[in-house]
Amino acid sequence: MRTVRGWFRETTGGLPRTFWYLWTGTLINRLGSFVLVFLAIYLTQARHFSAAQAGLVMGLWGVGGAVGTTVGGTLVDRWGRRPTLLTAHLGAATMMLTLGFARPLWAVAVGALLLGTFAEAARPAFGAMMIDVVPERDRLRAFSLNYWAINLGFACAAVLAGLAAEAGYLLLFVVDAATTLVTALIIFVKVGETRRAPATGAVKGATSGPPRVGALRTIAADRVFLGFVVLNLFGALVFLQHLSMLPIAMGDAGLSPATYGSVIALNGVLIVVGQLFVPRLIRGRSRSHVLALASVVMGVGFGLTAFADAAWFFGLTVLIWTLGEMLNSPSNATLIAELSPAELRGRYQGVFSLSWQVAGAVAPLLGGLVREHAGNATLWLGCAGIGAATALAHLLSGPARERRAARLRRPGTPVVPVAAVAPPAPPSAEAGVRSAPAEPVTARTPA
Repeated sequence: MRTVRGWFRETTGGLPRTFWYLWTGTLINRLGSFVLVFLAIYLTQARHFSAAQAGLVMGLWGVGGAVGTTVGGTLVDRWGRRPTLLTAHLGAATMMLTLGFARPLWAVAVGALLLGTFAEAARPAFGAMMIDVVPERDRLRAFSLNYWAINLGFACAAVLAGLAAEAGYLLLFVVDAATTLVTALIIFVKVGETRRAPATGAVKGATSGPPRVGALRTIAADRVFLGFVVLNLFGALVFLQHLSMLPIAMGDAGLSPATYGSVIALNGVLIVVGQLFVPRLIRGRSRSHVLALASVVMGVGFGLTAFADAAWFFGLTVLIWTLGEMLNSPSNATLIAELSPAELRGRYQGVFSLSWQVAGAVAPLLGGLVREHAGNATLWLGCAGIGAATALAHLLSGPARERRAARLRRPGTPVVPVAAVAPPAPPSAEAGVRSAPAEPVTARTPA
């Protein structure tokens, strides 16, 4: 019992109160995240759209998300974390209800576009707030706890959404909108603005306000950061097939939407059970090696889907790629936190989130095209190939990322493009990890 209590204190103790308000909002919001889980099924079965039309709508959600993260990242640095987050949540709740009542294809498409814009505009603000309030040494622990909340909510939502759909698909949209409003209320009542004024001279030519000139130019020249964003994009293209092509593949195998909900809920259940132990498992290990292993495991899981023909087999594939997701999330989240200069944190978060939104737009369209023209097996085996290639890229690019992170940890370091900086002497991989937060969103991205 003492060991359990000690583990619990080590895992949850010492985190700021503001973090727990954000964590609670995340959990409530994810408990009601019904729509995205069942959107492909809703569009094809309730609205009777074709698979191509459903892919188009889901792609437009991703396009809206790309716009939302870009605009949201800029607003986070210029307007503030709190007003951006509140505006995004209120807009998302409104558009959620609008999409639920939409009937013609054009109205559904526009609703999905605007919903994606508002929903994903919240992501940079939330990520920046988490980094603002949690000390560096505790970030891996905090991101793991937040990811745990996301997946606890997701596991419950996947099962509850299947039951709610039997009462009427409109209920999915109403519950999702309600939980989004509750999250906004928690932020409004309990969470203040977390943005701090940058130190004088932190950015070349900076004034007392947030950076306004050359920010995107700095990000565009940060080759280490952008390389990491590209690798995340490829990983997301594989991962997001579970929302678009997996339900279609299971339907072709004669399985019901309720079976899909139960199978995909295994993803959240496994993360809820195991994610709290992952930080201790990967502590002291090279983050690049962990990310590479995660890419291989996820690739294997999705690749095996090519051979799945029964619910248990699909469930096995979900369990395998979930293990890769669990390894990926904490290292991914802390790397983004360390690669983001404080003065440009919102915009760095926005650009990173943009990779998820681009994948959200491209994954269903690309997956549908590959499946239609090359076959189901080619799609899933292609996912395995992307996983292997991404793993190799993580191993090759890891040392440069650790040097970049170590440089930004030095107090008073100016924010200038990486390309213009002579790299410091590279620390060992383990040294880079141990200087990181002691043991991520992602998140599941849809956060």
